[in-house]
Amino acid sequence: MELQEFLARMDAGETVTAWSETHLCMHGLSQEAMRLTAEINGPYHTPEELHDLMEQLTGRTIPAAFGLFPPFYTDCGKNIKLGEDVFINSGCHFQDQGGITIGDHSLIGHNCVLATLNHDQDPMKRADLHPAPIVIGNRVWLGANVTVLPGVTIGDGAIVAAGAVVSKDVPPNTVVGGTPARVLKTLEY
Repeated sequence: MELQEFLARMDAGETVTAWSETHLCMHGLSQEAMRLTAEINGPYHTPEELHDLMEQLTGRTIPAAFGLFPPFYTDCGKNIKLGEDVFINSGCHFQDQGGITIGDHSLIGHNCVLATLNHDQDPMKRADLHPAPIVIGNRVWLGANVTVLPGVTIGDGAIVAAGAVVSKDVPPNTVVGGTPARVLKTLEY
């Protein structure tokens, strides 16, 4: 299966049946992602070298102002889209098969987990996967140890407090926190 066909299926939210052609393609992409993240997380790299490695990992042009503090983990890499001046702090885990989009000037705190896949609830189909995208708007700040679940959109200007588990959409210009995350206040500018 070609990469563009795989991404189209993921972006359409098609169920990935265990051991199907799509599932096997996913495993192949995971092997490449493990190789590239091992390089990212291995010896010291300059910011320019990390930028180039992330372009290889994502297969996309990454804006020059991108920042990353390794280690960084992903099990695909090819469905990550980054805006201008995005910063990803150390220890983050991106499960991006379902698609992760991060808007301009957004900050991703230490040890954040962005998960875009769910397993089937039916125990006889438990190995099947259901992709759903995560969309993070512009000027969003995810605090340390935030988990964002499949299908969530975080609105522009929002802040997600450290340790929150985000299971539903976050309105723009709000602060959310807790497990599950709930609106704590609206930001006034």
